[in-house]
Amino acid sequence: MWVLRGLRKGILTTGYPGKGLAPDEVPRSSFPPTPSADADWAKGGGLCPTGAIQGERVDAGRCVYCRRCKDAGFRFEGPAPGPMASERAALARRVLGRSLHVLVLDVGSCNGCNMEVLNLANPYYDFNRLGIFFTNTPKHADVLLAVGALNKAMVETLKRTYESMPEPKFVVAAGACAMSGGVFKDTDGFASPLGDAVPVDVEIPGCPPTPLQLLDGLLLIGGRRRAP
Repeated sequence: MWVLRGLRKGILTTGYPGKGLAPDEVPRSSFPPTPSADADWAKGGGLCPTGAIQGERVDAGRCVYCRRCKDAGFRFEGPAPGPMASERAALARRVLGRSLHVLVLDVGSCNGCNMEVLNLANPYYDFNRLGIFFTNTPKHADVLLAVGALNKAMVETLKRTYESMPEPKFVVAAGACAMSGGVFKDTDGFASPLGDAVPVDVEIPGCPPTPLQLLDGLLLIGGRRRAP
């Protein structure tokens, strides 16, 4: 039955990034807070569990979209934050061309980011069409994509994995937990933001980041930009 249904319907794959975002691809639940004209920054900072609201700015790398600051005059509307890349990541295409092999390492996640990362390989996002593939060994990896709040028990594993990768190698910190610790930053098991343990080339905000945000971050390493 499912085979016949698939043959009738066909497989719909997103045209992104070549065709930009379709209207129904714009994420509706992953927007960072935007202050209204009368937003109470002090109250918002007091309500924020991760310290994302600092003075009169919002740190996208700390925000977990909990919406507690809504009571202080903050709205949640687009666009979702894009990835932030270092100069080194933007120049990677000269060496790697258009192909990337990605090793995913969970350093202490709730599995939210893991699920979004795995979605990249489904027929809808199909990142293989862009020359991006998962690998199970650091020896074959161009990119180490880390998810979760770095646990003290995983620091040595993270460093050894990074050291085992051949040059040139790149690191992606996916999600608020990898970038800052998120809601786990004050727990006993939390070690540090990922960038304090290994060099990070791309940071992707979100809790969790959407598959398209993740895809954007990986494409930045290949020197490719999203369609306007």
